[in-house]
Amino acid sequence: MDEREFERLAEEALFRVERMLEANGIDFEWLPGRVLEIDCAEGGPVVIHRHLPSQELWVASRSGGFHYRHDEGLWRDTRDGRELFAFLSRLIGAQAGAPLF
Repeated sequence: MDEREFERLAEEALFRVERMLEANGIDFEWLPGRVLEIDCAEGGPVVIHRHLPSQELWVASRSGGFHYRHDEGLWRDTRDGRELFAFLSRLIGAQAGAPLF
């Protein structure tokens, strides 16, 4: 995929996360560089950002760092293939104490 397509797909994914956070009343902030920081209160933040050189979305949390690559219509973890939005639901639920989706 070319850079432009990656940017479009990454923006769509980040916008979807933003809508889900808003719908569930979870605080977040956009940091410079289109970095999304999700406030999970005492659980610490979850940070999502685009990594252009690898064409991945990177997720950082207290439990570790995770890389997601777009593959056949889904964002999948580069290590175990899990889908991004299902993972975020579990991760944010665990850190914030409230399921996301």
